[in-house]
Amino acid sequence: MRKLFLAIAVCCSLLPSMAQKEVSLKLDPAQSQWFREAKFGMFIHWGLYSCFAGSYNGHTLPDTSLPNGNSWYAEWGEKRLEIPDEVYRGKVHDFSTPNYNPDEWARLAKEAGMKYLVITAKHHDGFALWNSKVSHFDVELTPGKKDLLAPLVKACKKYGLKYGFYYSHWEDWEHKGGAKPSWEKQPTDEEYQKYWEEKSLPQVKELLVNYDPDLLWFDTWGEEGTLLTPQRRDELIRLVRTYSKKCLINGRICYTNPGEDIDFLEMMDNEYPASLQDRPWQTPATMQHSWGYHAKDFNWKPTKQMLTYLVSNTSKGGNYLLNIGPKADGTIPVPAVRRLREMGAWLSANGEAVYGASPISVQVPDGVYLSQKTEGGKHLLYVFITKSMEQLTIPITARGSISVLETGQPISYTQNGNAVSLSLPENLFRDSSIQVLKLEIQ
Repeated sequence: MRKLFLAIAVCCSLLPSMAQKEVSLKLDPAQSQWFREAKFGMFIHWGLYSCFAGSYNGHTLPDTSLPNGNSWYAEWGEKRLEIPDEVYRGKVHDFSTPNYNPDEWARLAKEAGMKYLVITAKHHDGFALWNSKVSHFDVELTPGKKDLLAPLVKACKKYGLKYGFYYSHWEDWEHKGGAKPSWEKQPTDEEYQKYWEEKSLPQVKELLVNYDPDLLWFDTWGEEGTLLTPQRRDELIRLVRTYSKKCLINGRICYTNPGEDIDFLEMMDNEYPASLQDRPWQTPATMQHSWGYHAKDFNWKPTKQMLTYLVSNTSKGGNYLLNIGPKADGTIPVPAVRRLREMGAWLSANGEAVYGASPISVQVPDGVYLSQKTEGGKHLLYVFITKSMEQLTIPITARGSISVLETGQPISYTQNGNAVSLSLPENLFRDSSIQVLKLEIQ
């Protein structure tokens, strides 16, 4: 009887691993429909690096006097500013967040017209914004000792936002076995495997089990080397599929070889494809140069420029994930708030042409972008015009009237064979924002 009990116990102990092997690496495509329709999301880079705000010991990024200081990325401050580990990690005791208001963050994303939100749960420095059971380097060391993710998840649900987490699965500067910046010595495969098993996989599981995210944003950029093998990539995908039937996975899980089981392609930072892609995709983008809060990065992009990126991506079937870098105390910089509100105002009038729209392969002049959708049995075309012009010819056949989406102002046109020629009134461009026309086509 004892032998039988032991045999049953052994079999039961194998069930999780056996079940995991049977899990499909592919997610039901229907689970990503929301992503294809959403078009616009908020990225948030926030962590210990926010405390340094891009400067340390008389140096401010970018700083070519430092061997690797020629970057604006404040979230890389520990390495690029050569901050000693004990100084950087000791900052955890000062990471007080008195102005962190997750409801305000989620509400701002909602008002900006964003449909989902992604926050850096753990960046390359290895610091976790939640109470991790497999690492001591987390919010338990902060003055507040509070999970910073849970209230943000609650706020996202309140405002109807999908939510996800950035997780640095490949690089980790706190764990001896995590991958390091390219100019430093890399761990051995054995050391990396120890990190993979002790921290990376278990923390991803924690995020899945504790917060049930809609997507996970993994980060590589073509320097994965020999550490992030296809086998490890697939092991991570299998872990996600085991614990979630809805969580999307991005292509930067392994940029050089994402495989066929990811759910959407992730472009490189601020990269905007010139043509349609063969999978759902998105561009992660900054409002400034830096992702994390940089007190001396004043390179704010104009609202119209960012809206142009949004409509350009929409016209090519992609999404736009726009970043904010809150200050260490939780305050969102005023320039970011202003731009988000301006984008939200534009989308309140023109969002019909963005959300749920699909691309159309029609040649148009520079500065013009198109999207399409079918509603009420009508095939609708939307024309985004980003610069002043008097005439516009599009190789399509129009039906019925053509008007400005926001105001309803009628637009005169003539149909010349398979092309429609639009006469654009001068008053259309007194407003410096992007103008959108709406028409029915065959």
